[in-house]
Amino acid sequence: MDTLDNIDSDLWLEIYVKYMDIGEDLGVPDDFTNSEMVSGMWWRHLLAGGVAGAVSRTCTAPLDRIKVYLQVHGSRSCNIMSCGKYMLREGGIKSYWRGNGINVLKIGPETALKFMAYEQVKRYIKGQDTRELNIYERFVAGSIAGGVSQSAIYPLEVLKTRLALRKTGEFKGVFDAAQKIYNQAGLKSFYRGYIPNLIGILPYAGIDLAVYETLKNNYIRTHAKDETPAIWLLILCGTVSSTAGQVCSYPLALVRTRLQAQVAPVNGPMSMVGIFSDIFKREGVRGLYRGLTPNFLKVAPAVSTSYVVYEYVRSALGVNMT
Repeated sequence: MDTLDNIDSDLWLEIYVKYMDIGEDLGVPDDFTNSEMVSGMWWRHLLAGGVAGAVSRTCTAPLDRIKVYLQVHGSRSCNIMSCGKYMLREGGIKSYWRGNGINVLKIGPETALKFMAYEQVKRYIKGQDTRELNIYERFVAGSIAGGVSQSAIYPLEVLKTRLALRKTGEFKGVFDAAQKIYNQAGLKSFYRGYIPNLIGILPYAGIDLAVYETLKNNYIRTHAKDETPAIWLLILCGTVSSTAGQVCSYPLALVRTRLQAQVAPVNGPMSMVGIFSDIFKREGVRGLYRGLTPNFLKVAPAVSTSYVVYEYVRSALGVNMT
């Protein structure tokens, strides 16, 4: 069994919080200590985070599918209840989990790619220096790592969206869906919405980091320096910071989803600018936030589920929090 007695408990809590999954993929990876890298604890954290994310996303999949549907087909007359009833009539209970398989499948490769890219960029920034990255350097490294991982798994994002929006009988399965998407415009079909998705990484990562560090530092300034923050407080800080990042980057996420679904705007070209302009002219700012309510509703169950599963898997893998 690996011994980790020399690792500060505060660092464990930081890592614990950063792997709470609320169903979004743009967050900044957390730093691992040298002891974790040498002992092999890093992969156990990634595995525990991956399992927690898979369970969490499966539990909140109905709300996620409603969010996607409202992003693409939302209107003043279409709300969470009417959307949920329509899905139940159209495809039964199972239809609430359409697209969830791909959403879970992409956790593994995305997390691994993000971690490896983050470590490479971090080494480049630090050079021969042994210091820790400051918040600005973490933002740069995290944004680049997010861009690399999102670029690699983006076709799965498109596939997930199309499966979530499909009607009964439209696709025979994942491979049939992939084939039909490819037949539309070749590989280009799997990268629709890629630009707004990539742009969205910057505000998400920046705000997530800034809000989290601000909340954490405010706590440190008002409490004893040797006092360890309660886990619930760190989870709350992480949840608030991630949610703030989502809100600020949400319009880009909505446009990305519409491009993935290939739903042409009423007025304007099938492009990022065209969709932005069309939504704003017809619905105003409110239209750019269609589907945000179910996104908020899934935060609490997602975080609590991740907490429980991460704790269980972490314990099973022999990772101690103290």
